[in-house]
Amino acid sequence: MFPNESNRAGWFLSLYPSAGEGGGCFRGSAPRRDSSTYVAKGNAVDPVRAAQEAGRRARGRLRRYCSTNRLNRLGTLTYAGEGCHDVEQVRLDVADFFRNLRTGLGSGALPYAWVPEWHKSHGLHLHFAVGRYVARGLIDEAWGRGFVHIKLLGDMGHGATSLDEARRAAGYLSKYVAKTFTETDARVLGRHRYDLAQGFQPAKVSLYAKSRDGLIDLASQTLESPPTYVWTSDETPDWQGAPAVWAQWPVSRD
Repeated sequence: MFPNESNRAGWFLSLYPSAGEGGGCFRGSAPRRDSSTYVAKGNAVDPVRAAQEAGRRARGRLRRYCSTNRLNRLGTLTYAGEGCHDVEQVRLDVADFFRNLRTGLGSGALPYAWVPEWHKSHGLHLHFAVGRYVARGLIDEAWGRGFVHIKLLGDMGHGATSLDEARRAAGYLSKYVAKTFTETDARVLGRHRYDLAQGFQPAKVSLYAKSRDGLIDLASQTLESPPTYVWTSDETPDWQGAPAVWAQWPVSRD
């Protein structure tokens, strides 16, 4: 929680240094609404917009996780035969896959992210990202239920870092996550829209400034680098929320 958040007006930013990004907004000094204004899940006035916002938050968590752990290798797991249409079974299978993968690698620490993709005719495919080289044969053996594909996102041109590659991988996975919040068939996934290995979440730093520019400057001082990209809600004519800002910075860890 930000210091004196309830009575301080200004700009607040949640910065994730290891992911090289942060987002925040302006908050006035007016007291928060009481709990009677809480809207229960499924009772939103605008369900479409609520689903889009939920998808945006999920994509943000996924992007920060991939960036922090430099997950720059994308893979796909496909079932043989008629596929699998059972969401719970898929979750058990993918857990077994990553256990087998860790055993084969001889390492207990393996950050990863995975996202299911629904196909009406063939059930569920699984897209995943890891941050280290894994032999194709080991992936085949660990999955053992059909077909696999894996590739390093190393075609981004001279000067691209593992962070750049991880952000690109997160972009691919985020497309599938977004679909699960808007497409009727995909919503049956419920809480299984995506999953992350536990214990590798990025740390958050809470920043405050009186102005938006001051907030970006403060974040840049924290990361010892100017931002490579800054978005503000001024750029979105139909923006309905509080004035907001989001930015990315380069973070060297290669």
